[in-house]
Amino acid sequence: MSAYADLPYRPCAGVMLLNAQGEVFVGQRLDSVLEAWQMPQGGIDPGEDALEAAVRELGEEAGIAPDKVELVAEAGEELTYDLPDDLIGKVWKGKWRGQRQRWFLFRFLGTDDDVNIQTAEPEFRAWRWVAPAELPELIVPFKRELYARLLEIFGEVLRAHDGRVR
Repeated sequence: MSAYADLPYRPCAGVMLLNAQGEVFVGQRLDSVLEAWQMPQGGIDPGEDALEAAVRELGEEAGIAPDKVELVAEAGEELTYDLPDDLIGKVWKGKWRGQRQRWFLFRFLGTDDDVNIQTAEPEFRAWRWVAPAELPELIVPFKRELYARLLEIFGEVLRAHDGRVR
């Protein structure tokens, strides 16, 4: 049991964004020295609902405008992860033990030219499209279980499109 078990989880929204080939958008964080990639995600502001936060985060992290995405599915459960103990005091000023996340699956309606990670407050140094099955191996180890669960939750939709999103 973590020494930080009494800390709350940070409310957050996450986005699995699929292109026409059925690949998922991932970005490499600027603040990490690890070769780790992740899907867009971020905190839910006071008075904001999770879907609004997800669309906002896509804009803030990937420069993708709301009219370039279409909601396909929403995870029916909230997912959580705990930070490793050595990161708790360094991330979010030590206020949170990890995140509780609402996840959304969006279809990307734009082209690669509609992605711009050089936003007002950049979070990614690079981005790319990957096969959904690669996601758990690309993320930091403490989020692998969450990403594997997302593949289960959205698996039916991903399989229905057989790697292609229409």
